[in-house]
Amino acid sequence: MNLYELNKMAGALLAAALLLMVINEIGNILVKPTELEKSVAGIVLDGATSEKAESSDAKAEEGPSLGTLLAAGDAEAGKKVAKKCTACHSFDKGGKAKIGPNLYNVPGKDIASGGFKFSSALAGIEGNWSYENLDAFLASPKTFAKGTKMSFAGLKKATDRANIIAYLRQSADSPPALPAE
Repeated sequence: MNLYELNKMAGALLAAALLLMVINEIGNILVKPTELEKSVAGIVLDGATSEKAESSDAKAEEGPSLGTLLAAGDAEAGKKVAKKCTACHSFDKGGKAKIGPNLYNVPGKDIASGGFKFSSALAGIEGNWSYENLDAFLASPKTFAKGTKMSFAGLKKATDRANIIAYLRQSADSPPALPAE
């Protein structure tokens, strides 16, 4: 293989890259992405405005208070939901840490305590695992502690979070009192 053949191959690669860039720019010119209006159930209704849709979304998100959900929390249902956590966490008293820390006796405990090497994102958070903090973390670990190593996306259903918190509360030596309803 001589220098001329290497130049031809390099030219072909550069031409292909240039062609892809041109096609991408043409696509961006032809198709302009637009932001969808918020609406009820994702459908824009005639005469519906964004403000109406936002207010109905806010009402749907409110629901029962955390205290009410926790009072109705079912530890057995929480144990079933927590099975997806057992790949990384143990829940037994004196259990060994896996990829994540042992979750026995967590309610009321200081955040990022217990001898496990937590990410700097979680270690930088002051306070303890209150029921509000547990609920927020279980809803979205990445939102609660930006930069956390935990890859779990979170639990969308408030009842699932309440059930897991009831399960964690059941497996605590002296859990804090439930918040007022």
